[in-house]
Amino acid sequence: MMKTLRSITCLFILVLAANLSFGQNKMVVYQTDFGLKDGAVSEMKGVAMEVSPDLKLFDLTHEIPAFNDWEAAYRLEQTVKYWPSGTVFVSVVDPGVGTSRKSVVLKTKSGHFIVTPDNGTLTLIAKSLGIAELREIDESVNRRKGSEKSNTFHGRDVYSYTGARLAAGVITFEQVGPVLPPTVVSIPFQEAALEGKTIKGNIPALDVQYGNIWTNIPDTLFNQLKPKYGDMVHVVVSYKGQEKYTGDMPYTNTFGAVAQGKPLAYINSLFQVSFALNMGDFAKAYHLASGADWSVAVSLR
Repeated sequence: MMKTLRSITCLFILVLAANLSFGQNKMVVYQTDFGLKDGAVSEMKGVAMEVSPDLKLFDLTHEIPAFNDWEAAYRLEQTVKYWPSGTVFVSVVDPGVGTSRKSVVLKTKSGHFIVTPDNGTLTLIAKSLGIAELREIDESVNRRKGSEKSNTFHGRDVYSYTGARLAAGVITFEQVGPVLPPTVVSIPFQEAALEGKTIKGNIPALDVQYGNIWTNIPDTLFNQLKPKYGDMVHVVVSYKGQEKYTGDMPYTNTFGAVAQGKPLAYINSLFQVSFALNMGDFAKAYHLASGADWSVAVSLR
């Protein structure tokens, strides 16, 4: 009898520990459009350390272009899945700070948590990882004490504070605030789709250091065209429906497969169709950019 009770107790403790670790692994990852020229990011991290000095704080990026919630959405999509379940992300690109936009925490079906304004930042992550639950931050409880007179730095006073409390286990996800319907503000964009012998998609981001063009077309969809290395790929890039680039380039598995300065199509590290100039800057050479309004059409010659 005692052995059975001990076994049940141990099982209960293991289940409880698993549930706690799922929501609270003490890791917080920050993303903002603040840059690092002033003390804003440091203030946010200081607030988190006040909550618990045991937290582990990391940076996704603080170089999101100012007010660019689309770029924020993409960098979350690019990064979140590589972090352990239970990690809390605090994403603050918030041109509507102080307005009626909602402050939320999204729990994905993979067990990650995103603390952010609901302004489009969650567009892509909600599609790829799914919405397990969405809660609005109750600022009467989850706001740093003494910050009530500040209406323009919710990143510090609400988001970092709430994210730190959640990651540290000071609050449960249920204590964030009331449940919302499982839908988020979404930015319209061209999703990857095969239409006949052409694949249409979006240019969500650039490989900014090198000027390569990254699309949202996965290799699995591109493979439906049955490409072989060396095949010529016809590419049309448009902005708000206006063509900005048309050209042909070989499909290769490495940049060095073409001469320096020549274009190529390849599958990038996220397993998506991309375009580059070997040892050059494709985006700069052809005056191209990225975002929800940039689209691409790909076919084989």
